Amino acid sequence: MSQSLLPAISALAQTQFQSDVPRPPVTLPSGEPIFSPPKDSYDVSVRIDQRLFDPAIQPRLALTRADLAESQARLRATLFTLRHEVNEAFFTAALLQEQMRALAATIAELDTRLRETAARVREGSALASDAAAVEATLLQQRQQDEELRANRGAALARLARLTGHAIDADAALALPDLAAAVEQARNGLDTLRARPEYVQFERARDRAARQQDLVSAQERPQVSAFGRVGYGKPGLNFIDDRFESYAVAGIQLQWKAWTWGAPGREREALALQQSIVAAEEAAFSDSLRRSIQADLATIDRLQGALTIDERILALRDTVDRTARARFEEGVVTASEYLDRHTEWLRAQLDQTRHGVELAAARARLLTTLGLEVR
Repeated sequence: MSQSLLPAISALAQTQFQSDVPRPPVTLPSGEPIFSPPKDSYDVSVRIDQRLFDPAIQPRLALTRADLAESQARLRATLFTLRHEVNEAFFTAALLQEQMRALAATIAELDTRLRETAARVREGSALASDAAAVEATLLQQRQQDEELRANRGAALARLARLTGHAIDADAALALPDLAAAVEQARNGLDTLRARPEYVQFERARDRAARQQDLVSAQERPQVSAFGRVGYGKPGLNFIDDRFESYAVAGIQLQWKAWTWGAPGREREALALQQSIVAAEEAAFSDSLRRSIQADLATIDRLQGALTIDERILALRDTVDRTARARFEEGVVTASEYLDRHTEWLRAQLDQTRHGVELAAARARLLTTLGLEVR
């Protein structure tokens, strides 16, 4: 039951002294008044009011619910911005993870080449500078691996902080396949309204509508019953100079018959507020459409880049294998081989980076549109 329907109980205690009191027009033969009311009075009472008919009760409850719904929608819209931070931390960690994998293959390759070169130096078939060049490059790659590992740990720690879940430092992150979801979103951009801000706008309009209902209801009359019991001097008999108990009960009608046009002005203000909400919603939609143009262009660019990356990596792989074979035969120096292998590694890292950037751009697009990234 709403508290508005429950009886209201109040207590009152008062004492007063008045300079004059009613006097009877008739006096006794002696000239004394028939009665003489006391000039001091004392009263303690309890009053109970019960609404019998109040047209504003339901509109007031509806407005309270609308206020709560709008506050919840505003909170969800505020928390939604954290999704972009989660995406950034996740894909940063994922990119570093893929770079570490590519670097691990290079470290293993260089470690093998170092052992072979060292053996050839001992046999006199290779120069000591060749082994030194391979070892220096190997140490540089291991140093880079440590840097990537530290940065990935920081990204995972940030991700764990944002999500509230512990993430192991060795946890493998899988890139989501979002191609189908992005294509579906692109086809429905004109009608898509998944962002929580749209719910917030709707709740704001609903709250204004409920306020208008309440304004209209408050113009109608209200009926309530009341009862009062008390103890005082005088009681209901104001000519009695004794303390006595008393009781009063009745029904009252309350109606603001003339309000100087205040409800009309309030309704105009609420209508203006709804217009403002509609304008804010339109501006938000336009801003949303503009903000995704960069991501759409990035997605298209990276899709083409990955196709080229695949061809570049295949060519670099062929050159690297040829250089490795010639280095093993002693035809080329270690520096020449390392240059070709570094070019292969750079191609591998470019392909990895473009793949992660494409997944990140797709996730950013879906998040911006308010869609779930799975």
